[in-house]
Amino acid sequence: MESYMEMLARLAKEASRTAAKLGTDDKNRGLLAVADELIDQKEMILEENAKDVEAAKAKGTKQSLIDRLALSEKRIEDMAVGLRQIAALDDPIGEVLYMKTRPNGLRIGQKRVPLGVVGIIYESRPNVTADAFGLCFKTGNAAILRGGSDAIHSNQAVVRAIKAGLRKAKLSQDLVLLVEDTSRDVVNEMMKLHGLIDVLIPRGGAGLIANVVENSTVPVIETGTGNCHVYVDASADIEMAANIIENAKTQRMGVCNACESLVIHSGIAQEALPRIVTKLKNHGVEIRGDERAQAISQEIVPATEEDWGTEYLDAIISVKIVDSIDESIAHINKYNTGHSESIVTKDYENALKFQDEIDAAAVYVNASTRFTDGFEFGFGAEIGISTQKLHARGPMGLKALTTTKYIIFGNGQIRK
Repeated sequence: MESYMEMLARLAKEASRTAAKLGTDDKNRGLLAVADELIDQKEMILEENAKDVEAAKAKGTKQSLIDRLALSEKRIEDMAVGLRQIAALDDPIGEVLYMKTRPNGLRIGQKRVPLGVVGIIYESRPNVTADAFGLCFKTGNAAILRGGSDAIHSNQAVVRAIKAGLRKAKLSQDLVLLVEDTSRDVVNEMMKLHGLIDVLIPRGGAGLIANVVENSTVPVIETGTGNCHVYVDASADIEMAANIIENAKTQRMGVCNACESLVIHSGIAQEALPRIVTKLKNHGVEIRGDERAQAISQEIVPATEEDWGTEYLDAIISVKIVDSIDESIAHINKYNTGHSESIVTKDYENALKFQDEIDAAAVYVNASTRFTDGFEFGFGAEIGISTQKLHARGPMGLKALTTTKYIIFGNGQIRK
């Protein structure tokens, strides 16, 4: 007997064949209809989201995670803007990457095509529901979405609006399917549906991602946790450094591109660290540092070895003082998660060295790590930020949700 998850996957597989044949105009029309529907139904979405937020507060969920969960009129409007931006982007499907003629006359090319059925397993953030649909839909994929139990009412509301938009655009509502059973058994089954689901993308904490990577028989695009660093070089503009760190740490603390670790050169630490500490303390951030950092500021408490590799997603930051850029690079490469790293410096050579030698998906010079985001990179939205090195790396826009196939034209050639 077909299980609930098998039924959803089968419906998605059938819908993916329809999606692959949609023209760009149809896809854009659908995206715009869904964007309008999100705005029209924002009161319903906010009412349902309030149920999830209240439940999270009752469970004692920390504020940074409630911030990830909570929707507002502005966030719903941003979801709609994201869909409209995706509609305005070039459609990658059907793009011929190259075509060449072999000596035997065969013309061999490579064309961009959909992945098929994309399963996304994610936590807390209901805006992911709209972003994931939009990117999958524009690239001719069907999406199976499994959000966390903490956001079930929000996700149901957003998917209800998406389906209403698709219906008004006379498009299949099975192009987006929400897994409404939030039990772990269903997730475990989803990870085993190789042949029905073409790729899985986990978005969430380290535990969720590790579970999917270790147990899935469906191919996985790994989106990673973000133990992101800002390194303040000896030549840094101190005011710039303080502002960048304040933004990277405190603008939103519960997101993967927030700064969790500060590394600072000993030649500037005595002057720069107190100013940085003052800015962070104004936001209630706890600062955990090594002995040299503690000697500079009494506001800094002792750090442990575990702190250097921790993604806090909270009002906590670690501080490490180093004596050279080489030491900073070694420290960051040892403890980072391959997400986003930044250097604040006036030294051109050090800027290039940092970008060349840091192993991460995004490496900044004199800018906040908070920009590692599909919206900020001009992708309209993102399906996640990949920290792996195969298929996709960094913010994943439309092209990351495609694969390629070879197309070969002949005129009777046979192989001898």
